[in-house]
Amino acid sequence: MATRDGASGSLRASEEIKELTIRGIILGALITVIFTAANVYLGLKIGITFATSIPAAVISMAVLKAFRDSTIQENNIVQTIASAAGTLSAIIFVLPGLIMVGWWTGFPYWLSVAVIGIGGILGVMYSVPLRRALVTGTDLPYPEGVAAAEVLKVGSGVGGAEENRRGLILIGGSTMVSALFFIVAKTRLLTDTAKQIFRVGTGGSQISASLSMALIGVGHLVGVAVGAAMVVGMLITWVFIVPHWTQDAAFAAQFGGDLEKLITGAFKQKARMVGAGTIGVAAIWTLLKIIGPIIGGIRAALLANRERKAGRGADLPLTERDIPIGIVTATILLSMIPIGLLLYAFGNVAPIAAEPGVTIVLSIIYTLIAGVVIAAVCGYMAGLIGASNSPISGVGILSVLGISLILVAIYGKVGGDETKALVAFALFVTAIIFGVATISNNNLQDLKTGQLVEATPWRQQVALVLGVVFGALVIPPILDLLNTAFTFEGAPGAKATALAAPQAAIISTIAQGVLGGSLDWSLIREGAIIGVVAVVVDEVLKRSSNKRMHLPPLAIGMGIYLPLEADLLIPLGAVLGWFYNRWAFSSRNPAFAERMGVLMATGLIVGESLMGVVYAFAVAGAEKAGSADSANVLALVPEYSSVMAVSIVVFAVAIAALYFWAKGRASVAPVPGDDAIVQEATYR
Repeated sequence: MATRDGASGSLRASEEIKELTIRGIILGALITVIFTAANVYLGLKIGITFATSIPAAVISMAVLKAFRDSTIQENNIVQTIASAAGTLSAIIFVLPGLIMVGWWTGFPYWLSVAVIGIGGILGVMYSVPLRRALVTGTDLPYPEGVAAAEVLKVGSGVGGAEENRRGLILIGGSTMVSALFFIVAKTRLLTDTAKQIFRVGTGGSQISASLSMALIGVGHLVGVAVGAAMVVGMLITWVFIVPHWTQDAAFAAQFGGDLEKLITGAFKQKARMVGAGTIGVAAIWTLLKIIGPIIGGIRAALLANRERKAGRGADLPLTERDIPIGIVTATILLSMIPIGLLLYAFGNVAPIAAEPGVTIVLSIIYTLIAGVVIAAVCGYMAGLIGASNSPISGVGILSVLGISLILVAIYGKVGGDETKALVAFALFVTAIIFGVATISNNNLQDLKTGQLVEATPWRQQVALVLGVVFGALVIPPILDLLNTAFTFEGAPGAKATALAAPQAAIISTIAQGVLGGSLDWSLIREGAIIGVVAVVVDEVLKRSSNKRMHLPPLAIGMGIYLPLEADLLIPLGAVLGWFYNRWAFSSRNPAFAERMGVLMATGLIVGESLMGVVYAFAVAGAEKAGSADSANVLALVPEYSSVMAVSIVVFAVAIAALYFWAKGRASVAPVPGDDAIVQEATYR
């Protein structure tokens, strides 16, 4: 039976509460197969993936509701498994590069499983001590983690009857509006993208936005400081970098006078490299800032381990019990053995075969150190703006830069097949580190959800490992199937239907640039300078305003690096959330009003996430049926530019109406009483 800790008032779950169950694991595995397949396909087709935790939570609640003894913690385990595997599908940002550079012709099953699985498990282990540092010991917003927790709470009836009723109505209403807009936009009766290109001197720039209600919801949850920092980054890209390079005659000559392609090329080839440099500096600074809490988290884990060995572990609340730090450390160190064997088998060609010992030892050390750094930074980024919006491919760029420089230091300048071998080796090492990045980016979001629903950390961490295993087993055959059916752009013998795999293309291009000596380092240097300035400005702002003002340097880097369509509406959502919360603080019950706003914003994310899954399968079905335009499988009418203005108006009116509706539902709080008391039984 669930009891309350008299000292803290927090729920202390007992061992009888169902959490890590066989049925939950099976359900999580089934959802994993479906969502991971959809994510891999969509990511290779159009360069985006969708967050799987919230859709998985919704499906889990619908299925497990048939069992009278299901619990909120059990539903949390299901979404944890599914989200870990779904996030791991971002490995497609690296592995297809081995096909593109002509090193692989397919994806060797067990080799691919090993690379994906080991990297993912390392990500789980690295994130265990980070939980105390970045989840329980920080005020990072974790937008998707909070949203998933709110979905689980409302679905499980946590809260009083009246508050629960209002919350269900709010989250259900905003979910329906978000889902409806998404689907209607895919029919082309409306559009989901607003874009305007304009001339700047002899070049140009653009303003564009994805009319995404999910991004509004994310912005509401992350807050105005992050939104403002992202605006700074966007201005740097679209007011300075892109206009500058589109007016460069030599660069513009590559695009034959096509202004739209020129602007896109300037962003992808120039601005993104600057953004990677900014993210690199901001990441190092972020790590230095959080190193204290990380060490504190490790010390707390060691103390808990000693308490457990001394027989006093029962005094530690279940909600504070992680996988023992001894197991974590042993797993990390033992993982270096199969990594070394994999690298030896993979690199047994010239020029690596001449110096295998030095290369493999340095690569293992790099993986070990880079894994720690990347896990911390990616976890922080997830806490800042959410896992779906984190610039993971930027981390991939930094990872491949690091290992490529190590290989250059060992072998110097090589050519021909030797260069190809080094590029392939660099991509292989990056794939392992990228597994760490994707999983740590997701794990802390899930652990935040677990904290909010009173889950047991160690059980959730075991579920994360299971999610990694399921994902690693599923992803390679899907990749092989897509490669056989469509191939990848730029690969030898690519078909007309080749998938773009844009992130894998840029990461493999950078590896080739470093090892071939053609990379433009000046862009990364410019980004690093911007990062240093951003750090200084942020510190000055915090000290001069007593920490009331803040411009996170990482968010500035994200604003530079991410496409405008992917991030413009996040600051807008942050502003709307700021105005709503300002009203909520002056209402009769500020806490209740603020929660209602969070639920409405959560619904915006839920609706689009669910429809994203439906859309992914519709696209895949159309492709299988031989459609030449599968991305527009739901289109009912031709594309009209005149619909953009109407779409913006409809979008704006819908968002405004939802906020006014939320204010109306939250303006009069439920009267405290029996119905407003959180029921202990809801945790069972």
